[in-house]
Amino acid sequence: MPKAVKKTASTKAKAKTTATTAKTSSTKATPAKAKAQAKAKATPAKAKAQAKAKATPAKAKATTAKPKASAAKASPARAKAATGSRASSEFKNFEPYTTKRGEVYMNEKQREHFKAILLNWKAELMQEVDRTVTHMKDEAANFPDPADRATQEEEFSLELRTRDRERKLIKKIDSTVERIEQDDYGFCDACGVEIGIQRLEARPTASLCIDCKTLAEIKEKQELG
Repeated sequence: MPKAVKKTASTKAKAKTTATTAKTSSTKATPAKAKAQAKAKATPAKAKAQAKAKATPAKAKATTAKPKASAAKASPARAKAATGSRASSEFKNFEPYTTKRGEVYMNEKQREHFKAILLNWKAELMQEVDRTVTHMKDEAANFPDPADRATQEEEFSLELRTRDRERKLIKKIDSTVERIEQDDYGFCDACGVEIGIQRLEARPTASLCIDCKTLAEIKEKQELG
């Protein structure tokens, strides 16, 4: 075979091999390119989803912020009403009476002790009443927000119920002071026995001994079913 023809055949074979290699490389590169394009398309969608996820808690926080503020407003009112209720149910600002050996029950000194407790208790309750009236005058306002108006109405209603209980208790304190002055204090209305110093200090308006009070509570529960 002539040398020129042999060289031409070799050149054609080499060109064919190069074309095949380039085609193979192009075929391999295509999936990689498609993958890169898919990733590039997915990135904005992913970023959008993340931004939406971040925005959702912020929106929820903003939505719950207002009710939380209303609850915070209501909390001091509830705490104040609870404090007033405790003050109405018991009075602890006194020094316990120490009985001496052979001391006569409900002597003048003991009667003065309990009278002072009752009068101090009444004075404290009257201060609570005055504080409630002042508070309701100062805080009375027509709030534009219905939630704030509801909170204020609930607060006032709670305070008024507490003051109503205290009003009844003040009447009972007055009647108990009258019993002390009539020397008829410290004895059970049902059986006539001594009620006791410690029980009277725990409940100065008590008119029944512990046994009769227990029986009365049991009877009341049976009647109510």
